[in-house]
Formats: sequence, structure tokens, C-alpha cells
Amino acid sequence: MAGVLSWLLIGLVFGLLQGPYQALSELGFRLQRALWLTPQPHALLGCLLVFAATSLLILLAWGPLAAGRGGGIAPLLALDRAAPAQRAAGEERWLQQLSLSSQLRRLPLMVLTHCGGLTVGVESPSAALGASALLAIRRRWPAVQPLAALSPRLVAGIGGAAGLGAAFRSPLLAVAYGLEELGQRGGLPLVLPALLLAGGGTVLATTLGQPARLPGLDLGPLAPQLWGWSALLTLVGAAGGVLLVRLLLPAAAAVKRLLAQRRLPGALLLAAALSFLALLSGGLSLNDGSLSLAAALSGEATGSPLLLLWRLLSSVISLALGAPGGLMHDSMTLGALLISPLQGLPGLEPNALAQLAAVGATALFASSTGTPLFCAAFVFTLQGDPVLLPLLLLVSAVAAALGDRWRGEGWNEHQLQTLLDPQPIHPLPRHTLP
Repeated sequence: MAGVLSWLLIGLVFGLLQGPYQALSELGFRLQRALWLTPQPHALLGCLLVFAATSLLILLAWGPLAAGRGGGIAPLLALDRAAPAQRAAGEERWLQQLSLSSQLRRLPLMVLTHCGGLTVGVESPSAALGASALLAIRRRWPAVQPLAALSPRLVAGIGGAAGLGAAFRSPLLAVAYGLEELGQRGGLPLVLPALLLAGGGTVLATTLGQPARLPGLDLGPLAPQLWGWSALLTLVGAAGGVLLVRLLLPAAAAVKRLLAQRRLPGALLLAAALSFLALLSGGLSLNDGSLSLAAALSGEATGSPLLLLWRLLSSVISLALGAPGGLMHDSMTLGALLISPLQGLPGLEPNALAQLAAVGATALFASSTGTPLFCAAFVFTLQGDPVLLPLLLLVSAVAAALGDRWRGEGWNEHQLQTLLDPQPIHPLPRHTLP
């Protein structure tokens, strides 16, 4: 009982620690609404903000704040999946990358990310923050039970899973994420602690930055006439998740080469590209897509099918340039937007569109990440209709299986391999006149 109470009390701390990230996410949505989604949008001001914030973000993320670049979960993956020899050589370095000082260096980049509306979510940073917080507690108070009996590797996994669960006020997400992503080599011991930590965190965690979480829709079971559409969206979503990753990996390599050779011109070029996409989409390509995802999951209009293209390009650029975030939420948004060509078709009422949006969101998310239980649980958490959960689990399993077959290396696997075996980027030789 004492151990359970200890986990719950530490969980309260987790709920408070996630507050700044949630507030930054909320700030991004408020700027998006105020500058782009009003009857009289301030598009020029919005473009200037995106351009300035993105330019500064790149210069800092590829310069003095390089340690804060990316989502921050690669060290967590390394602790879990590295071979014993690799872990012996790199564990201290990975634990240092999960220090609270590393998270503080990420914070300015988080501010610029959400002010500039870069297309990433707070899931990965929340997990990294949770791991750092629990490791810091263990270092500061080594005799505290039950942390004292656990290895740093397990403590990091528990903290990472609970950090994400607390941020979205869902112990279910903590368990699913811990088992499928952070604990692939031995995740069962983290299940109960992560569940308790995330449960304690939900008491004090806020709802800031989570406009896509809907108040429990009652959509009912999928009608037989929608089964064909559901199967089609599962296949298209699986292909879309593969496309997202297959575009992202070469884009990340190209951006790395560009910024190694021409940092300032490269920063300005990438910032201009994101600003132009924001202008083309009317601001809907910004942030993690929660505004569009909420509309789709509730059966509302999602806008032009072209928004799919603008969001896809924004996601690839944002992740490739090292914005501190992950592709979880935005992959769900891309999947939900697959219903945009179906709007207005006979027989597809708002309830039907909401159900199909959940299918598309689950399929593309699961295909791009390869974590079927977590993906189905996340979409279920956001939409809130328990009748659809069995369908989402089936869709997620099929899409993840197809994604694993078609995708090849995943985004998280790529970041892990980069951490384990970094390859330096050498600038191309400059040609000079004879």
C-alpha cells in the first residue's frame, strides 16, 4: 500500500510538470485562431510570425540548443532496445540526455515551435519530460521506495509512459505506450507503476492544449453500408502512413545536409516554405492539427481535400528540421482528413463521417508508428465512443501490419539508429574557379 501511495503522490508532481507544455500548446492554438481562423484573418501577420519563429528555431536547434532538437525519446528507445554491449557503452550518455537540464534547453525551442505553429505534437516531449523527472527524483532521493529497487532503464521507461499519460489525462495511454513503444524488451514491470503515476497525474493535469478531446460522442455501431468505406479508408490510411515516413526519412537527411552547409539560408528557406503552406491552407496546416481533427471526429466539415497535401508537407518539413515534437497527433489528423473527399456524398451523414474519420485517423497513425494498441486507444480517448473501440482495434492491427510490410524503417527507429550510430554529415566540396 505504501508503494501505491508513493506512485500516486509522485504522479501529482507529473501533472504539475506537464502544465508548461500544455500551456504552450494552448498558446499555439490561440494564436492560430486569432490570426487565421477569424472572420477577418491577419494572414500577413500570421506569416511573419511563422517565418520569424521558425527561422530562430532552426538557428538555435542546429546551433547552441542542439541538445533540445527533436522529440527527445531516442534515449528512451536506446535504453530499452540497445544490445547489451551498446547499452554498457552508452547508458550514461543517454541518461544525461534525459536530465532535467536537457529538458530546460528544449523549452525555448518548444516556445518557438508553438508560437510559429510548427506541425508537431507534445506527445514525445511529454514522455521525455516524464522520464527526466522520474530519473531526477531517483537521483535526488535514492532511498525513496519503490524507486530505489528499480534500474535506471526501467525508471526511464516508467516515467516516459506516465509523462505521456499524464499530459493527456489517460492512464490507458500510459500503459499502451509503455508496452508498445518504450518497453518492447521488458515492458511488463512498468505497467502498474506507469498506470499509478499517470492516474495521479490526471488529478492535477489541465485540459489546456487539447481541443481535440471530445465529450464522449454516442455514434453507435458502424452501419453495414459503411463497411466498404471503412475497409477502403483502412487501406488508404495504411498507405498514407507509409508515405509519410518514406517522405520524412530522406527529407530529414536532406535538411541535415542543407543546414550543415548553409545554416542561415537553409533556415530562411524552410521558414518561408512553412509560411507559404500556412498561407495556402488558411492557417490549418499549423500546429498539430487538433482543430481539424476535432472537426473530423465529430462529423463536421474538414475543408478542401488540398488541406491533406498542405498538412503532409508541413509535417514532413517540421519534423525534418528538428522541431521538438513527434508525428503522433499530426498523423491522426492526416488520417482523419481522408474523409474530406467524401463530404457531401449521399448517405454519409455527420455521424457516418465521424466514424469514418476515426477509422482513417487510426489507420494512418498505426501504419506510420507500428503501435496498434496505442493508436486505437489514442483515437478512442479523443473521440470517446466505446462502441467503436473494437472496430478501431481491428483497423489499427490491420494498418500496422500493412505498414510494417510496406514502410521499412520507421521514424522512431531512424532516430534510434542515428543515436546508436551517428553518421557525420560532410559538406559537399565547393567548386572554385581555376
